[in-house]
Amino acid sequence: MSETVKEPVLKAQHLSIVFGSLRAVDDFSLEIGESELVGLIGPNGAGKTTVFNMLTGVYQPTEGAYFLCGQKMNGKKAHQVVASGVARTFQNIRLFKKMTVIENVKVAMNMHMSYSMFAAIFRTPKYWKEEAQMDARARELLEIVHLGDKADYIAENLPYGQQRRLEIARALATGMKVLLLDEPAAGMNPTETAELLDIINVIRDKFKISVLLIEHDMSLVMKICERIQVIDYGITIACGTPEEIANNPRVIEAYLGKDDEEVLA
Repeated sequence: MSETVKEPVLKAQHLSIVFGSLRAVDDFSLEIGESELVGLIGPNGAGKTTVFNMLTGVYQPTEGAYFLCGQKMNGKKAHQVVASGVARTFQNIRLFKKMTVIENVKVAMNMHMSYSMFAAIFRTPKYWKEEAQMDARARELLEIVHLGDKADYIAENLPYGQQRRLEIARALATGMKVLLLDEPAAGMNPTETAELLDIINVIRDKFKISVLLIEHDMSLVMKICERIQVIDYGITIACGTPEEIANNPRVIEAYLGKDDEEVLA
């Protein structure tokens, strides 16, 4: 008896997007299975963040389709995509900087709250019960990203690397199936990057979520990703394991230049 083939958690089929006369992404396809960690790399301007914007409803693809657990996502707005189970972080940190760390995480949980406006205004038992559950959940997520002792800090007062981790905790709070990380190690020192690597692995293993990662730190990409897809000028030029990508002459030339093979090692 043959085994049932599981539907990919995230599937993109022939996605393209055109801005005026510019075809920013052309015929992009990708599949990510449950708990799989995939890297999306390429030179600056290759179209990586544009892919993220299509997969999260910020942009609507001109052509093609994408699916979350078999459900077609084309036409959904960004908040609907998040509610369906796709969350992301950004190249440029987008926290609520004047709010506390734990408030930033709680904001992402609002879509899951069921108490009414009446309950919120009059502070009914249902309100207090759900608020206590939300607070406990937020603190659990902060512990996972090593910010448990910073819950009451104002977000803008955190060091840069900790703000990056707070973004990840906020994304986790949405209860996603797929997490899209857009250059999470940007601006981090080697110690912070190593800590981030451990956190991503813990998140993937603990929550069984799928991760799509854009990152320019090749040491991080090669250590953590099971598969890597490379795009250049909006077109996929290679897919494979980290070892296959590291030894792909076309990738080396397009992404790093002909003389920089050692950077992919």
